[in-house]
Amino acid sequence: MCAANAMEEFEALLKESFEIDTPEEGSVVKGKVIAIEAGQAIIDVGYKMEGRVDLKEFANPGEAPSIAVGDTVEVYLDRVENARGEAVISREKARREEAWDRLEKAYADEIRVEGAIFGRVKGGFTVDLGGAVAFLPGSQVDVRPVRDAGPLMGMKQPFQILKMDRRRGNIVVSRRAILEESRAEQRAEVIGNLHEGQVVDGVVKNITEYGAFVDLGGVDGLLHVTDMAWRRVNHPSEILSIGETIKVQVIKINKETHRISLGMKQLQSDPWDAVEKAYPISSVHKGRVTNITDYGAFVELEAGVEGLVHVSEMSWTKKNVHPGKIVSTSQEVEVMVLEIDSAKRRVSLGLKQTMRNPWEVFAETHPVGSTIEGEVKNITEFGLFIGLDNDIDGMVHLSDLSWDKRGEEAIQEYRKGDIVQAAVSEVDIDKERISLSIKALGADTFSEVIDGVKRGSIITVEVTAIEEGGVEVEYNGMKSFIRRSDLARDRADQRPERFSVGDKVDVRVTNVDAKTRKLGLSIKAREIAEEQEAVQQYGSSDSGASLGDILSAALKGGN
Repeated sequence: MCAANAMEEFEALLKESFEIDTPEEGSVVKGKVIAIEAGQAIIDVGYKMEGRVDLKEFANPGEAPSIAVGDTVEVYLDRVENARGEAVISREKARREEAWDRLEKAYADEIRVEGAIFGRVKGGFTVDLGGAVAFLPGSQVDVRPVRDAGPLMGMKQPFQILKMDRRRGNIVVSRRAILEESRAEQRAEVIGNLHEGQVVDGVVKNITEYGAFVDLGGVDGLLHVTDMAWRRVNHPSEILSIGETIKVQVIKINKETHRISLGMKQLQSDPWDAVEKAYPISSVHKGRVTNITDYGAFVELEAGVEGLVHVSEMSWTKKNVHPGKIVSTSQEVEVMVLEIDSAKRRVSLGLKQTMRNPWEVFAETHPVGSTIEGEVKNITEFGLFIGLDNDIDGMVHLSDLSWDKRGEEAIQEYRKGDIVQAAVSEVDIDKERISLSIKALGADTFSEVIDGVKRGSIITVEVTAIEEGGVEVEYNGMKSFIRRSDLARDRADQRPERFSVGDKVDVRVTNVDAKTRKLGLSIKAREIAEEQEAVQQYGSSDSGASLGDILSAALKGGN
């Protein structure tokens, strides 16, 4: 039994010695560099075994190998023997195993790790984390898109591990997270040293349509376009360029959002402080058109002082025209100051006030009764519009077209573009209205014909036509009509057929209508008037004489 026990104990010791002498494959062991030849390091890993490792495995990305005979290094034992009876070892795998242990701990503790970008792959870059290779997405390189990553290659710098999976061998890192954290700390420190009203120097970092971002030394502030100058700035690039160093004032700091508002114009004197003194009401100044809208045009009187010429104050004559048809951007114009509101920083300007009122000029140069000549610009249902000097119009009403024709009939003789003459009959400056008359230039034939004729006059007319309702007569070439009821006092004699064409008849004028240019005539009225005259001359109703006696006497007296 003793011999048997001794044998078992010996076998156990032998087995234990084998296990000690022969390291486990897939583990990291220490070895000593005994030689360097043919680009390889020969390493004694003990246990009477040697292995070879390419020198490049001892080099960090972008660096020369750092290895010498006698150095002690850790290597990964892949297999105990290969075909040549050597141990298959790897420095790279040893570094990777070591690195993974270190990185997993850093990931769990959320601490930064050091690495170097050494390659470019689809969607990003590869990073050496001291033996383990990680993926750096393009979006995680910097806080802003990086156009050229060349300067970053091979440079040792800190990274934050976002995700890692040892089983799959995947590690994702971020450089941006480090920068943002550092930026936030720096930003907080810079903002803590700033106060509203402070004047600082900054560098223009970016320009947009609405303003510029200015770097104040680790923190950006927004310089809005309206705070760049007292004058109107259409685009920040007019006065700023990227990389330019400018002096700005801190207008506002939002402690919660860390947003900083900056201003440049606040460092200059406000031109509005002297506006009322420099631009008294009714004074005339030269300015430059800076902007045109549907409702008017803005005119810059000086840097920082703009006024509005409302569309209603742009032209005496062009009432419904877009301002862009009257002035153009950058045009120099003369304007009159109409109103100033310093509180609202508004100046009302007038363009037409710098030119004489064309209706006043016309009234001075064309007194009532004078003759003008112009082109028919428009024809309406109530008259003609005639173009006059200085883009103003005069109107000839229907009733002022002709003495002899109705207005509706007379207007048919005119066409747009006709050149006509007319007399000035009225100029109303306030209402901007000029009344003209074409018929005033011709003789009034009606007035000439009835010269001396008035209501109650007895005139002799000639019968020119017999109609059922009366007779047509003529007096000095002018036609009139006597109705049947006016042909005689006695109803029995009110017959048109008792007259003949060519008869001369005395009639009484009952109406003179200059508007319709007609005479009202009546034989009946003449007979009644003659009878009343006879009664007054030869007797009265209480003298005892009969009407027959009176008429007889009157007839005898007439003979």
